[in-house]
Amino acid sequence: MEWENSDAMTRQSPSPPFLYGTAWKEDRTAALVKLAIRAGFRGIDTANQRKHYFEAAVGEGLAAVYRDGLVQREDLFLQTKFTYQEGQDHRLPYDPSAAPAVQVAQSLASSLEHLGAESVDSFVLHGPSSDRWTEVDAEVWEAMVGERNARRTQLLGVSNVSMRHLQQLVAIHKEQPAFVQNRCYARLGWDREVRQFCKDQNIIYQGFSLLTANVEVLRHPFVVQLAKQHQATAAQIIFAFARQIGMLPLTGTSNPEHMKQDLESLGLVLKPDEIQTMESIAG
Repeated sequence: MEWENSDAMTRQSPSPPFLYGTAWKEDRTAALVKLAIRAGFRGIDTANQRKHYFEAAVGEGLAAVYRDGLVQREDLFLQTKFTYQEGQDHRLPYDPSAAPAVQVAQSLASSLEHLGAESVDSFVLHGPSSDRWTEVDAEVWEAMVGERNARRTQLLGVSNVSMRHLQQLVAIHKEQPAFVQNRCYARLGWDREVRQFCKDQNIIYQGFSLLTANVEVLRHPFVVQLAKQHQATAAQIIFAFARQIGMLPLTGTSNPEHMKQDLESLGLVLKPDEIQTMESIAG
């Protein structure tokens, strides 16, 4: 995939046009990671947050496709996250009594062990600690920069962030995120304000829950008709739209046919007037 923003490309290693999300898969995680890679996904999104992810099982799936000779590590884009204790259950990947910077290092070291990797391609702060960018967030971010400088990750990102978070982050820190990952609601304008900020700052916007957060859009008469015109599914329309407005979309489907369809959406191109209508359809 060629990103329109050449400045962003010079800052970052190439990322795939689609990410496969591994949240809420539990005992199916390893099998679904294998299935997704066999289907053609080359980007895997996970987190060291046992409450919602089974990262060690992601690693099991990766080890299996490596053994089968399907892909090598360098063929894949691996993204994991550091999650604060408030977002975890009792199965913590770090010492809760340690300083935040130490927790970051422990979390990433644990992720690398889970994934059987010497480094990841992207390391994401899994949501700031409050509704504003705090001193703790600043300490964690600088610790993440340290991990990047130590080459345990190539790129850094933040997720579940508001405009306020991003404005404070870029005002305080020299290092900006390469990625912003947000849940994307059509009823809120597809996160338009944050998307524009990302475009202005040469940050790639990763959109998740594009289908589950927008069920009403999948059923919207315009989308249904558009799908018929393009001989596509409503989900494919959503993913094609997301890509054309500058998003790197995530999908977490466990359905093999949907995996195939999602990837096939990469060949779908919507017309400018269709994109404009989609932009305004629910916000």
